[in-house]
Amino acid sequence: MDKKFTEAHAWVKNELDACVKFWLDHGMDKEYGGVITCLDRKGQIFSRDKSIWMQGRCGWIFSYLCTVYGKKEEWLNASKSCLDFLEKYCHNEKCGGRLYFTVTGDGKPLRQRRYCHSENFYTIANAEYYYNTGDKEALEHARWGYEMVWNLNHGLIEDPVGAPPKTETATRQSRAHGDPMIYLNVSDIMRRCDPERKELYDARAKQCAEEIVKYFYKPELKCTLETVGMNGELQTDTVAGRVVNPGHDIEGSWFLLKEAIYEGNDELKEIAQNIYKNAIEAGWDDTYGGLLYFIDALGFPPEAYEHDMKLWWPHNEILIASLMFYKETGDEYYLNWFYKTLDYAKEHFADPEYGEWFGYLRRDGLPTEPPCKGSTFKGPFHVPRCLITLDQLMTEMEKNL
Repeated sequence: MDKKFTEAHAWVKNELDACVKFWLDHGMDKEYGGVITCLDRKGQIFSRDKSIWMQGRCGWIFSYLCTVYGKKEEWLNASKSCLDFLEKYCHNEKCGGRLYFTVTGDGKPLRQRRYCHSENFYTIANAEYYYNTGDKEALEHARWGYEMVWNLNHGLIEDPVGAPPKTETATRQSRAHGDPMIYLNVSDIMRRCDPERKELYDARAKQCAEEIVKYFYKPELKCTLETVGMNGELQTDTVAGRVVNPGHDIEGSWFLLKEAIYEGNDELKEIAQNIYKNAIEAGWDDTYGGLLYFIDALGFPPEAYEHDMKLWWPHNEILIASLMFYKETGDEYYLNWFYKTLDYAKEHFADPEYGEWFGYLRRDGLPTEPPCKGSTFKGPFHVPRCLITLDQLMTEMEKNL
């Protein structure tokens, strides 16, 4: 590869080292265990309440670092700390063991949500830890979480939380894109970490990909919708039915690409490319650069106040997807988007002085003030996953010259 690519690879590796160090230095709770993610630019804690998503995500990322780069005691200890905190404090035994959404720093319950992403991230953390340690209890926890999410997503059990749906089902029923999209990624991790049940994970991954294409991918609108009717019906006479989250679509596009490569499915590979192109071409801000957070499928004003902000994670997903598609197709279109997004990330998200990325930018690319590096929704996940994946892809591409 050329000098530009080599320099980009070196930057990626340096960013990864800085990101991992930031969370190990500032985020790990030595008193109660787990990770604290509400951190300002320098890593100072501004809230000790803990996100359950982040316990699972952090638990996964530090085990995944071991999977990719070899086991380090510090990484495994960080992962185990999150898993232990999850088991000790985060299950709501009154609701079938489902996990909370937030708890206090010392583990007292704060909030329960009907969404089952806490269980998704609990699943992958336990699976990856098992993969590195052979801990059978962690494997059983992963399998439990995997089944719980499947059953909830497909209405096979009554949700023990008992929370009502977002809208009155007698008036309007809908599907959420995030359910099959996230479960597709979880299935991919499970079949790698738990090959004994590979056939189950293969079947469910395939079904998730089919659901995304069947219900949410709308080539006639050149977008992938976040919410549709139960049979994929358009609900474009409503604000919610027109929501497009370009970063979400781009993240899903590389999940679909991985599945397409795994299955040898050229049709799915083409659809994944179309989803990527539709999202980045509609979502990129030609005035200030960066990807808009939400857009309306028909060009109407989005309802979310934060719709024109620039968040860290969609840009992580562009970097991963662009390089994956370029590696698979050789099409310079994807490489150009990779470099364009990398330049934007270097200028606006990266923080050479303190490490990690700013989470939230205004539309003009300046961080919200005061800036933060972590929150209830931002922790050691999207940035390190992106940088690990880029490092792997770039290393492989350099070797195959």
